[in-house]
Amino acid sequence: MRPLRLFPETTKFDFVRLRFAAFGFTLLLLTATALSLAVNGLNFGIDFKGGILVELQAQQPIQVADLRNHLSNADLGEVEVQQFGNPREALIRVEAGALRSQEASQIVPRLRQALGDQYEFRRTEVVGPRVSGELLRDGAMATVLAILAIGVYVWFRFEWQFGVSALAATAHDVIVTVGLLSVTQLEFNLTAIAALLTLAGYSINDTVVVFDRIRELLRTHKRAALGEIINLAVNQTLSRTILTSATTLVAILPLLFFNTSTLLNFTVSLVWGILIGTFSSVFVAASLLLYMPPVGRSQEPDKTGEKQAAATLENEGR
Repeated sequence: MRPLRLFPETTKFDFVRLRFAAFGFTLLLLTATALSLAVNGLNFGIDFKGGILVELQAQQPIQVADLRNHLSNADLGEVEVQQFGNPREALIRVEAGALRSQEASQIVPRLRQALGDQYEFRRTEVVGPRVSGELLRDGAMATVLAILAIGVYVWFRFEWQFGVSALAATAHDVIVTVGLLSVTQLEFNLTAIAALLTLAGYSINDTVVVFDRIRELLRTHKRAALGEIINLAVNQTLSRTILTSATTLVAILPLLFFNTSTLLNFTVSLVWGILIGTFSSVFVAASLLLYMPPVGRSQEPDKTGEKQAAATLENEGR
């Protein structure tokens, strides 16, 4: 039984020739990320800022201004109120400063007293300032260690050049996704960290498939130029890459359109990350090998190697 293919076996897209445009787009995304982080920063959630988060639901649409007025006399310090999900839902954030002067067990009853019985308290989260700092540090460390571990794995599984390329591509995907969270000001919390870790693992999956095909072709086509090998490998795995990403998106998109706002940052991060990860696997990761060629491989095509790679693409594409 032949595998499903989106592209014919004779596909000959020249991905290597497009690498400069891809690198330019990558640089643009990284620059936009840096600017957004410098200007907007990240919208840290209670997990990383500390404080109390309360999710409310009412029978009627909630007026944020009226809700703020109810809370103004509660003496809770800085309180943030925002619409959440549908018009009948809202979020109340009490900053960590209030926890220094009052116990959380005192604050929640005072919120209930200030708001009365017209609101249902659907969710309450309490994180102390010290714990929030530890969570932020541990979350950032987990993400960095995951990316480094991926690079080390690919290094030992293939060669150091592949490890460096995989490390750069995975870091690119994670950083650009953090940039999206900064631009959109979606909440950056432990759920967002989980999305970044998931994305790192997913991103390297496509990259390893391409690298494995490159390694196989390097062994069987010793006279072909590296650029031809890369084009051949990416073309042969292109259908698999697109189908895998599309299948994953089909599973995730319902969460994007039908979930509550609690998972919005997770879902948006994954959808964006899958798209960026597919782009980097096809256009960035493999093309970086041109600047770090494996031992004994030429960057420039010679006529014999070019003909051999072209013949393989036509006769053995899978």
